[in-house]
Amino acid sequence: MNLQRLIKPLCAGILVASTLAGCAPLILGGVAGGALVVTDRRTVGAQTDDREIQIRAETTIGKQLPDQAHVNVTSFNRRVLLTGEVPNQASKDRAEELVRQINNVRGIVNELVISGASSFGSRSNDAWITSKVKANLINTKELSANVFKVVTERGEVYLMGLVSEPEGKMAADVTSRVDGVQKVVKLYEYVRPDEAKRLSDEASKNPQPAPQEDAPVATTSPISTDTVTSKPLSGPAPISESPIKPGPAAGKASN
Repeated sequence: MNLQRLIKPLCAGILVASTLAGCAPLILGGVAGGALVVTDRRTVGAQTDDREIQIRAETTIGKQLPDQAHVNVTSFNRRVLLTGEVPNQASKDRAEELVRQINNVRGIVNELVISGASSFGSRSNDAWITSKVKANLINTKELSANVFKVVTERGEVYLMGLVSEPEGKMAADVTSRVDGVQKVVKLYEYVRPDEAKRLSDEASKNPQPAPQEDAPVATTSPISTDTVTSKPLSGPAPISESPIKPGPAAGKASN
């Protein structure tokens, strides 16, 4: 029996819960006192704000948008990415307006598509693509994979993180070569290489416990190479950068 046929649905099943909610951050590391830990270049304050922003946005949007809407919210360093499907332009605009009203939001990227909600099969495939992207980032020794947040929607992969330009370019290139990826969108906040190293060094000295709901996507070792496509079937996917609309908290000092 083909091992990959067994692994693929298993991984997709494990990851789909996080993907349906906008795809949780990539979690790496070992077990310390029975809990997973992560190193994150964001400040503790930014991490806390991101979790609160995401919860508030998901709750508010869920209550105020039509039942047909399927909206994923991802917040990284107080910048919010909206992905999924909504029935009309009014719903797309309304979702953005609701996020804009949340405290501490510095920027918004509205990637909602006007169409019917995606199928469970499509979302499972997105979860599988996410797992392969993360595995390839882990297997790229020049990168610190845990500084990237990966979000996949309809085969389009969004990369978020506090990264240097060389890191961001390399991660986008690695992602573009994963089988099934239709497009790569860079949503980075760029820092100087020396600043990126300093942030990583500081984070490694003070690792934070991983939130419990993020545990299902934890990876402590690379996925087997026979489940990862290192070369594309028909060339790399296109790479672009999406414009970020400033939020009400843009320009304010962050901690």
